[in-house]
Amino acid sequence: MKIKIREVAKKNKGYSLYKLAKELQLPQQTVYSWANGRTQPSYENMDKLCDALDCTIGDLFESEPIQHKLNLRNIV
Repeated sequence: MKIKIREVAKKNKGYSLYKLAKELQLPQQTVYSWANGRTQPSYENMDKLCDALDCTIGDLFESEPIQHKLNLRNIV
């Protein structure tokens, strides 16, 4: 699953990834790695993300609609 950090930060707070990193007091590279899917935040950092962005963990994850999954299975 992909984390939608960039989208949620912009939508909820108007933050860029740079601003979010400053807000979380974390290195900019760390937040960019999460947003680009190279790494995943720890449970502690996920909690900090949710607090900073006023969102739930579910808001941060991109879910694939069930219909799309069913269509892919029918093609294969």
